[in-house]
Amino acid sequence: MHLPISNNGYLLYGLPGMGKSTMIAAMENMLLYDIYDLELMVVGDNTELRKLLMQISSKSITMIEDINFFIDLMGQRKKMKKNKAAEEEEKDPIKDKAKVGDSDEGKTSKVTFSGLLNFIGGLWSASEGERLIVFTTNYMEKLDPTLIWRGRMDKHIELSYCNFESFKVQAKNYLELDSHHLFNTIERLLRESRVTPVDVVEHLMRKNISVANTKTNLKSLGQALEMAKEEAMLKVKEEGKEKESSTRKEDR
Repeated sequence: MHLPISNNGYLLYGLPGMGKSTMIAAMENMLLYDIYDLELMVVGDNTELRKLLMQISSKSITMIEDINFFIDLMGQRKKMKKNKAAEEEEKDPIKDKAKVGDSDEGKTSKVTFSGLLNFIGGLWSASEGERLIVFTTNYMEKLDPTLIWRGRMDKHIELSYCNFESFKVQAKNYLELDSHHLFNTIERLLRESRVTPVDVVEHLMRKNISVANTKTNLKSLGQALEMAKEEAMLKVKEEGKEKESSTRKEDR
């Protein structure tokens, strides 16, 4: 994996278990950068966010995981705030408008969407040094387009189900294997089933290095892939029956 050394934003997206957090750890190990886990939901406001960013070292990776949850929270907070303001105004338009304004300036202040955009765009790109920022999400389609455009998140990397090439890398890392007679079976099963990289790793990890354990782990993975294949076929059959049943009801 080649990473350009500059102020770059990365978006890792894919279903849970696809290895997004693992990839961030791999980037850290490869670059030997400091890593910061930024929890936006516990940051008080835009000013506090700016102060936190000023403390980040020049060669670093700042990760913000599950960014869609934060965006959803901001949307819910904005809706609740709007509904509350409408209720207060209906009771006493003059008095309660002042109360809502006072609250906005003080206790309920939070990081805003514009504050987040400024962080990714202007403030981040103006910072000196080699700083990377990595966002993760399970649902890229739910993110605001202005958040993920190329000027802010330069690289969009999809992490999908495990394929044979990914398996071979994991087999090398965990079992110190470049080849094995069971590889052909696993390659076929990976084409016929859908499993996450995390599921594969669970079967490859073991405490003691030995030929016996290696064979056992690969067999365990093969059995898991067979089960995943059968479950997928069963799901397709059930969906077909449901569709056929629905079609019959419509014909009646």
